[in-house]
Amino acid sequence: MGRSMGTFEALKGGGAAAALDEIEISILRSLAAQLLELIGPGAPEPAEDADPLAVLFAEGNEGPTEPPSDPALARLFPDAYGGPGAGPKDDPQELRARSAEFRRFTENDLRTRKREDALAVVRSLDGLTPAGDGAAVLELTGELPMRWLGALNDLRLTLAARLDITEDDESELLFRLPDDDPRKPMVMAYLWLGGLQESLIETL
Repeated sequence: MGRSMGTFEALKGGGAAAALDEIEISILRSLAAQLLELIGPGAPEPAEDADPLAVLFAEGNEGPTEPPSDPALARLFPDAYGGPGAGPKDDPQELRARSAEFRRFTENDLRTRKREDALAVVRSLDGLTPAGDGAAVLELTGELPMRWLGALNDLRLTLAARLDITEDDESELLFRLPDDDPRKPMVMAYLWLGGLQESLIETL
């Protein structure tokens, strides 16, 4: 097959390819399906001849104004204003109001995009048939590499939230867990997804 398992490499003519075994395919598909369930529905599909601005501001097409209570969703759909980037002179109440307004008109569309990314992963994997050696080559062309990048990033954000990982304590937590720690499998998945994501970025 000539490809390193679980690592993306460039395709001639553009795109990327990776050899995946049956276990890797199963894990990726399961994680993507769980991500779809977590994200939920996005914005309703507008009519083909609909005015985009009219659709954006139409009554009933508005999203939530408050951030999600689920920590994983809060990472997938963070506030647009405030947070670590806020300055000492920024009014917290004004930042919350601006974030709520921004969220109201953007979150549904963002959910739709994230769903489409995760669905692209599931459909790509559904088309794979492992060969006699138990591996299959996943080829991503066209818009698929960017869809996969988006989904891999969302999967890592979700796992990071479930593991309560931040950038500051990531290395200490990930590399010092004992093998019998119940979080170990999720940590290994987090690291593996990071490797996939990094190799896909380098390939593109």
